[in-house]
Amino acid sequence: MLMPKRVKRRKQFRGTMAGKALRGNKITNGQYGLVALEPAWIKSNQIEAARIAMTRYMKRSGKVFIKIFPDKPVTAKPAETRMGSGKGALEYWVAVVKPGRVMFEIADVPEEVAKEALRLAMHKLPLKCKIVSKEELEEVAGSEN
Repeated sequence: MLMPKRVKRRKQFRGTMAGKALRGNKITNGQYGLVALEPAWIKSNQIEAARIAMTRYMKRSGKVFIKIFPDKPVTAKPAETRMGSGKGALEYWVAVVKPGRVMFEIADVPEEVAKEALRLAMHKLPLKCKIVSKEELEEVAGSEN
């Protein structure tokens, strides 16, 4: 599971997921990518499940780039506990993903293999996504400016 080696503070506020991704919205390493269409928290075990699904389908050929990292701690209080007595204990780590964020990239495999691998990864994630190529994403970025 992905998690930070050390953090400045053990517990964080929940925060907001408003707006679009300003960074991490371009494909930098691979030829194909998986782009988020809605905001979500993605747990470290969901990232790992998506990675395993992709590498298994590609039979360990090509390269997978994970461009999100779970650096936000989420706390929870035990079941049937009375209110009060402070914030709960750390349960899991999440990556905050905004719409437009490129989460995974694939390189050095044929187009149909890459698209199927990303489709399998999509099913492991708790949000709507789309599969894009580097050219498609550059065309969209070019038309917006």
